Amino acid sequence: MLETVVTGLSWILIAAGSFFVVVGATGLVRMPDVFTRMHAAGILDTVGAGLMLIGMMVASGLTLVSLKLLIILAIILFTSPVATHALAQAALHAGLEPLLDSKRVLGVPERKPARRRKAPDTAKTEAVAAAEANPPDKAQPATGTGRGTSKGRDEPSNS
Repeated sequence: MLETVVTGLSWILIAAGSFFVVVGATGLVRMPDVFTRMHAAGILDTVGAGLMLIGMMVASGLTLVSLKLLIILAIILFTSPVATHALAQAALHAGLEPLLDSKRVLGVPERKPARRRKAPDTAKTEAVAAAEANPPDKAQPATGTGRGTSKGRDEPSNS
């Protein structure tokens, strides 16, 4: 009787894990942008693989196989969210924006958020305008500031 309950519980856990793997794989194909696809992949490997590994541990009983499956489960549970977070940060750093953030999916016209706009630096714009109004004379030699030249390599020494 107990063996039948353990076998049934392990099959239920494996079936639930398989369901989450199928849902996550479908999400990888159907989601619109990289961030929602990463969410689907996170569900796929964390919940799906986790439930299947727990089902296998229940089926194997208290053996060395269960210990190995527990170690694999711990590795997946610690590394998967960290990898997904690092991938999302890299995508944001590369300039990708979440699709739902721009409201294109919901049919709302896209506007850039005001928090990302910077006020123009008036001192800088005045200096640029003054430089454009009075361009430097090209016949005059440049008075070097030491930037971009390497003394001693390009110029012959006087000694």
